[in-house]
Amino acid sequence: MANWLTGKVIEKTQWNKRLFSLRIACDFNKFESGQFVRVALDINSERIARPYSVVSTAEDSYLEIYFNIVLEGPLSPKLAVLEVNDEIFVTDKANGFLTVAEVPECKNLWMLATGTGVGPFLSILKSKNVWQRFEKIILGYSVRDFSELSYQAQIAEIEKQYSNQFAFVPFITREKIDNAMRQRITLCIEDGSFEKRVDTKIDNDSHIMMCGNWAMISGVTEALEKRGLRKHRRREPGHITTEKYH
Repeated sequence: MANWLTGKVIEKTQWNKRLFSLRIACDFNKFESGQFVRVALDINSERIARPYSVVSTAEDSYLEIYFNIVLEGPLSPKLAVLEVNDEIFVTDKANGFLTVAEVPECKNLWMLATGTGVGPFLSILKSKNVWQRFEKIILGYSVRDFSELSYQAQIAEIEKQYSNQFAFVPFITREKIDNAMRQRITLCIEDGSFEKRVDTKIDNDSHIMMCGNWAMISGVTEALEKRGLRKHRRREPGHITTEKYH
């Protein structure tokens, strides 16, 4: 049975009509960047909970989650109408293996996200240890339109701080935006345009972390397996680590 902490919303950001971030003050235990927590509200005398990746780091004084409204969902529409000082519940432990600690030794780290799947990667990118481990880090962030491309200021700050080590490539599939790739991530890996854009090859000295919808994860995995790369397991180290968002 889950152990619940009582927290309060201390900041709310609305990115567009359906995308939100909440910063939550609570007495949370340490966690690893890339992990997720379960967040809950009491609705009609029932505690409704769902997992959300943490955007903040263990060094921050708050937990931050990033989510989209699922119109038919029991929880996300309620989260979206919370305001500062409203009560919210969080499990006292984080879970998940989409962490740098699980990545075997390699030269380049690729982070591929769709939608809110970028959340855990933002947490990882804000952690100092990741920049000491890899020669180059590439973030590919795919959305349908420009309004969904959240956390741009934060990503720009990372680009500025690690300009020789970090490459950011936005993929915007339904709008023509300068500097954004128009095709899906899978297609841009298959035709080589993604690698050409960042002047880096996806090879045996790379690790690819993916978080987002199943179509992206399965498509990219298939494309990489054709190159001889394989899924990573603790007993059998590989090149691909994934976390699926429904």
